[in-house]
Amino acid sequence: MDYEIVLAKEEDREELLSLYHAQIGREGCPWTEEYPSNETIDYDLSRDALYVVKSDGIICGAISIEVDEDVNALTCWNKALEPEAEFARIAVLPNSQKKGIGRIMLQFLAKELKRQGFNGIHIVVNKHNFKALKLYDSFGFKNVGECFMYDQDFYCYEKEL
Repeated sequence: MDYEIVLAKEEDREELLSLYHAQIGREGCPWTEEYPSNETIDYDLSRDALYVVKSDGIICGAISIEVDEDVNALTCWNKALEPEAEFARIAVLPNSQKKGIGRIMLQFLAKELKRQGFNGIHIVVNKHNFKALKLYDSFGFKNVGECFMYDQDFYCYEKEL
């Protein structure tokens, strides 16, 4: 599969919303029609923090660098890995899953964040999102804690870059 990973642009908005909405109702995914939203995309675009994977010009995956002070304030994160970045909203089109796109996005993001001077990366992941948990485990993330936020139970995953 030929692909490119690029910063998302305003003209990608409709495809991004479609990608996000394609996740609704999938096992372990708590997303709704209200989240992620146009406002979420606005926030990510305004910070140059949203990357898309394109194959033949079609967006088949997306991943965001997040800034969430509530997540960053959790006490489970390893202080030795600071500065540490957070990522969120990793999504792959259902018909593009099981082709390594999630791994490709994580590898890209790890290199990009290291280039930006980060020492570690973390994410909170819904405890019932077994596909995501398997991906993060296979990529060498460590489960360093649990939390309850945004009306959900999460595991806290972290990795040194």
